[in-house]
Amino acid sequence: MKEVLDLLNQKNIKYELVEHEEVHTIEDMKKLGLLDKGYVCKNLFLRNANGKMNFVFSCHHEKPVKMDELAKKIGSTRLSFGSAERLYKYLKLENGYVSPFGVINDDSKSVIFIFDKDVQNQTKVGFHPNTNKATIYLNFKDVKKIIEDHGNDVVFVRL
Repeated sequence: MKEVLDLLNQKNIKYELVEHEEVHTIEDMKKLGLLDKGYVCKNLFLRNANGKMNFVFSCHHEKPVKMDELAKKIGSTRLSFGSAERLYKYLKLENGYVSPFGVINDDSKSVIFIFDKDVQNQTKVGFHPNTNKATIYLNFKDVKKIIEDHGNDVVFVRL
């Protein structure tokens, strides 16, 4: 979390940090009132069929995700969830910590960040800062800029 906060402060990005008990599900976040503070996303770490491409897909926490539809929209082969080992290899994160802020750990700059188009105009979107013991709310434009400044690709799809 410290690295994420340092980056946000270094870039003079305005944000709201809410530290909380560890959460594992959207239901856990709901119980803590975190869904009322902004547009909260679910974040999925995915890989293509041959394992040569890795993605983080983010969309509103209530939106259903059909993997075959998502694969078609991004021009990929079949998508599946990346393993815990793969997640750690590329983003140095544990299961439950996936978010766009994982980009700061992507030394290869190879993970592609995909967002549902509904996310792109949000002024108060919530993501975990590489831990599930806090949520950061900020303007999505700042999240996009962080990813692009790091050198990773950002793609938008409509699901």
